Amino acid sequence: MKREIPTADLEPTTRRWQLDRIVAELRVSREETHSIRRDGEARQAPSRDALEAVLNGLTAALFPRHYGRSELDGENIDYFVGNTLSVAMDSLCDQIHRGALFIGDELTAGFRREDAVELTRTFGSRLPIVRGLLINDLRAAFVGDPAARNFPEILIGYPGMTAIIHHRLAHILHGLGARLVARLIAEIAHTRTGIDIHPGASIGSGFFIDHGTGVVIGETAIIGDNVRVYQAVTLGARHFPTDDDGSLIKGDARHPIVEDDVVIYAGATILGRITIGRGSTIGGNVWVTQDVPPNSIVTQATARNKQG
Repeated sequence: MKREIPTADLEPTTRRWQLDRIVAELRVSREETHSIRRDGEARQAPSRDALEAVLNGLTAALFPRHYGRSELDGENIDYFVGNTLSVAMDSLCDQIHRGALFIGDELTAGFRREDAVELTRTFGSRLPIVRGLLINDLRAAFVGDPAARNFPEILIGYPGMTAIIHHRLAHILHGLGARLVARLIAEIAHTRTGIDIHPGASIGSGFFIDHGTGVVIGETAIIGDNVRVYQAVTLGARHFPTDDDGSLIKGDARHPIVEDDVVIYAGATILGRITIGRGSTIGGNVWVTQDVPPNSIVTQATARNKQG
């Protein structure tokens, strides 16, 4: 017995879904009622795929035997690093320039091609310093985690290490003015690790994120040396100041300052421009919105008493 084909299946796709009407209404929204594009020629956004390749290349240049090729030796390792850096930085320069053009503001760093080249050159000059910081982060993870057996395990297997590698690269770009590219790199790290660090956050040497999932660190947070945090820690803003028109004020310092040698346990939420004093320990699942003196121990009970 021959199966009958429903009449709807014979209709052209455009008629079945009324695509002409939907497309027309989307055009009106895009170009008139809800337009968010600046006037002028449309520009192509930075490529997330390209930036992921850049990150992979930069990481391989920083740690060539771990993220590059294990068989590298004294005779060919510099060639590998040089060639890998050349490819990564050429692509990074393109993405910085594309990002500035996409924003459409001539004052954005990298808007002119020659400025993007100079910005990328400055970024590259800071990579040796970044590697030194990352080695200190690696050592902090080894000392701070009894489950860590060796450096390679931490370097290639710990999400916190991946997140801090990405952050230290993004933080340089953010400081140089390539903020869109820096933010995309931060979001790549967020996707890969579940750790969300704004590229504007300032993080000192010897930083260790154990387990990591759900950690959030805001744009204006300042973290000192030898700080350790656990999963689901938030360094966030308590409130968002507005101007006379009710618009949010951008860029104000609104996130915590965490001084040297602080430990913050899982689930702690620390909000506002407050200071966590040097050598303090913040217990799990506490809510902190006031300054903490140096060498303090804050638990759920002490936090309730202080803020109640």
